[in-house]
Amino acid sequence: MFKFWGSQEQQEQPRPQEVGQGPAQSWYPPSVVGSPSSSRPATPTGSSSSTSHSFQSPSEAATLITVLKNKSVDELRKLLTDKDAYHQFLLSLDQVKIQNNIRDELREETLQIARGNLEKEPRIMELRNQCRIIRTTELAAAQEKLNELERQKEELLRSCSPASLLQMLQEAMKKTDEESEALHRQFLDKEIDLGSFVMKYKKLRTTYHKRALIHLAAKASPTG
Repeated sequence: MFKFWGSQEQQEQPRPQEVGQGPAQSWYPPSVVGSPSSSRPATPTGSSSSTSHSFQSPSEAATLITVLKNKSVDELRKLLTDKDAYHQFLLSLDQVKIQNNIRDELREETLQIARGNLEKEPRIMELRNQCRIIRTTELAAAQEKLNELERQKEELLRSCSPASLLQMLQEAMKKTDEESEALHRQFLDKEIDLGSFVMKYKKLRTTYHKRALIHLAAKASPTG
């Protein structure tokens, strides 16, 4: 509350507290009510700020003072002594109405968000169940397949290493040489005619020497 200024006529009116009646009991702290002999409500101190509505900006304070200046001393005294009257007056202020409207809007928005979340809960539970099924079935199978592919890749990389390729080439050379020697024995044993022997033997020895040259070149290269 703020300090109010009444008119000269209001100050000259007889005070009900001086007519024989005792001071009216107020629900405000003594610092807000002031002395019984005064017809004006006293300006509250810092200790009463928790029971009064605070208006920070000068325009809000000026608006409140304008409203209170139009009230009689009896109306002002009633605001000090009647808690319900003060509460109704407080709710009638534009600043309080704006704050209450904002509070109601925020509350309604919060309720709508909460209702939306509750409506989505069955769908969320369904998606969780699907994820659980995927993790326990499809994901396990896919992981096993991936591991198998990883093993195959490692084996392929090992087989394609320079050392492995040289070893494979050397084994192929040995096999071709053995085949040509077996063919030569067949010719000596007259198991094959001269024409067939020459054609097959030439082909085998050509293959052998090609592989031998490749093997020699690979071993002589810097990466061999």
